[in-house]
Amino acid sequence: MKNNTLHDELRQGVRAICKNFPDSYWRELDAQHAYPEQFVNALTNSGYLTALIPEEYSGAGLGITEASIILEEINRSGGNAGACHAQMYTMGTLLRHGSDKQKQEYLPNISDGSLRLQAFGVTEPNTGTDTTQLKTTAVRKGDKYVVNGQKVFISRAEHSDLMILLVRTTPLDQVKKRTEGLSVLLVDLRDAVGNGLTIRPIRTMMNHATTELFFEDLEVPVENLIGEEGKGFRYILDGMNAERILIASECIGDGKWFVERATNYANQRVVFQRPIGQNQGVQFPIARAYVNVEAADLMRFRAAELFDAGQKCGTEANMAKLLAADASWEAANAALQTHGGFGFAEEYDIERKFRETRLYQVAPISTNLILSFVSEHVLGLPRSY
Repeated sequence: MKNNTLHDELRQGVRAICKNFPDSYWRELDAQHAYPEQFVNALTNSGYLTALIPEEYSGAGLGITEASIILEEINRSGGNAGACHAQMYTMGTLLRHGSDKQKQEYLPNISDGSLRLQAFGVTEPNTGTDTTQLKTTAVRKGDKYVVNGQKVFISRAEHSDLMILLVRTTPLDQVKKRTEGLSVLLVDLRDAVGNGLTIRPIRTMMNHATTELFFEDLEVPVENLIGEEGKGFRYILDGMNAERILIASECIGDGKWFVERATNYANQRVVFQRPIGQNQGVQFPIARAYVNVEAADLMRFRAAELFDAGQKCGTEANMAKLLAADASWEAANAALQTHGGFGFAEEYDIERKFRETRLYQVAPISTNLILSFVSEHVLGLPRSY
């Protein structure tokens, strides 16, 4: 990790914003299943969501390391960076593979907040993580693609202006490799909704603004194709390593929040005339959680360092996500157990963060699939799926 002065400034700046959005703010949103519009606006106006956008497009021109610190601090402050993190990790697809015209048209407006790029349309109800089998199609007709199909668990679609959408442009039975024939479209949701796109909210156990999308003859201009037709799978993968690293940073933020809350409560709560933190049965789970969060933090920075250097980092990004998700979930359990019955009370916020951090055992890639990746691509074991 380098440039500690910049990193300290980023942490202090994000913490200052988060102080204006205390636990009560997030608790109220959670009860209403409402989107944190004020928080996202404050973060946007401060420039933090432009971290990965180059300066030539009015962005901050920072690396994935700095972006990860920003998201970590949001979660460490008790908030939920899931409301806006996609704007960071979808940048890779547009930045690396978008045309000069696309970048000039969209990136400055994303930087100043007049456009939001928050939606990432990949997952489908019948294919899940088996992305190459997705059923949403885009057929070219003249100067437009006509899109039909369905997506599910697409977060923030209702609160975004633009969406990165993965579609199949060549039927699966007409390609040599199943990863071929997939393409990426940049969809303007302002025009699409009501003109071939229907968005339906999905209520979940955490306030995550997730939706189901239905495409029926949605027309998307050919000029909104990102990169070359049929090579979209590789473009999406470019963004997924960034996604793994950034999600890992959020889990690390959660983990540090849980450890701090558990430690403070264990020092203050007195039972049998002594603080419960004096008991090793209370100490050890918190200490173990702390150790594991710190270890995951090191892997996060290692993966980010490789990413920023333009080196291969798929293994490290996946391991960082797995370790961080496991560490935050362990810390969540320790914090809940330490608080006892109060851990289930909304006013302590443990149960809210407990639900939020549980998501990362499943998404954006499940723990088991990361283990399958390491088994096959690192250890050389036979492919299991």
